[in-house]
Amino acid sequence: MAQETAFTPDIKFIRELREAGADTMKKCYQCATCSVVCPLSPDDRPFPRKEMVMAQWGLKDDLVKSPDIWLCHNCNDCSKYCPRGARPGDVLAILRKSVIQENAFPRVMGKLVGDPKNIWQALAIPVVLFLLILGVTGHLHIPEGQVVFSKFFPVHYIDLVFVPLSTLTMLMFAISISRFWKNITAGSGNMKPKAEFLPSFIETLKEIMLHSKFRKCDVNKDRSVAHVLVFYGFIGLAITTAWAVFNLYVLKWESPYPLNDQDIVNLFGGSAVIPGIMLTVFKLLANVSAISLLAGGALVIKNRLKEHGFETLTSSFDWTFAGIVLLVGLSGFLAQAMRLMNIPPVISYGTYFIHLVLVFYIIIYMPYSKLAHFVYRTVAITYTKMMKRDVEM
Repeated sequence: MAQETAFTPDIKFIRELREAGADTMKKCYQCATCSVVCPLSPDDRPFPRKEMVMAQWGLKDDLVKSPDIWLCHNCNDCSKYCPRGARPGDVLAILRKSVIQENAFPRVMGKLVGDPKNIWQALAIPVVLFLLILGVTGHLHIPEGQVVFSKFFPVHYIDLVFVPLSTLTMLMFAISISRFWKNITAGSGNMKPKAEFLPSFIETLKEIMLHSKFRKCDVNKDRSVAHVLVFYGFIGLAITTAWAVFNLYVLKWESPYPLNDQDIVNLFGGSAVIPGIMLTVFKLLANVSAISLLAGGALVIKNRLKEHGFETLTSSFDWTFAGIVLLVGLSGFLAQAMRLMNIPPVISYGTYFIHLVLVFYIIIYMPYSKLAHFVYRTVAITYTKMMKRDVEM
């Protein structure tokens, strides 16, 4: 006797998806063309066909538990060949955003950062915070003389903001990811992993570092270049920032000569006083990383504006992240150039302040922004490798 299954559509969830840009999902009539043409879709329960019907029916709980939406790299091969113009690639992109918001801790932050309409409120938080700190410490003024960023916003005050808040951010991100892991493991029912976590995780990291999956896409192969530049730009800046904090508070090295540009050891606003050679090396790494981030951000935007020969949608969620990335690199370079060229202090310090606000957005809001994709995707791919469902390279 056939087993009966009752479904309870989440009408509110369907409405939210449509408002977010997945208004074409109802056009899908389950021909499975999307699953056939996708080079990344596993043979066992391939995507995005099943995710399309889940979205149509508003099966939110099932979608939240599906790791498959993270196997998609949004190359849009499926959207190009869809005979109905249902845009499966766009639907999965919107589903990924919904999963981030659903797992976010606290959820109010997921709504604040996840909805681009709230970007001004999100940016207002660091603006008010920084102005309060400058006011309380007596630095709410433009210093006279040569432009030195530490005279305007002392390094230890910056660290007092970013170090504890970054730690809190990582803690909240860990809670969000633990929720995600619990959901995707629950979605497998009684199925047991066929491989261990660590080997699967290492294989996933290798795959992501090489961006090998991006290169399997047909329509958007050039996206891999932009992603590589942004990816390694962030890594380089993270390394210089971590080194600056470690050096300043642990090694406590002293420079053999006074430094006027100690605030730009990296373009994330960190600072350290280190020997001349190390200073040069890390400033070089910071600047190369910033150039990579800037170039990658520009390529991301260029690629999204390019005509692909089929209809697709770039969500405001994606545009917001791409814009912030571009502005972080641009404001960092401008601040550095203005200091070196001795541009009027009000402009130089103003640019530096804007840079710090944008850096706050990137780092502190990471668990709720498009940047969170890196971690969610890593976890999902690792799990599918453990279950032996991932496509072999």
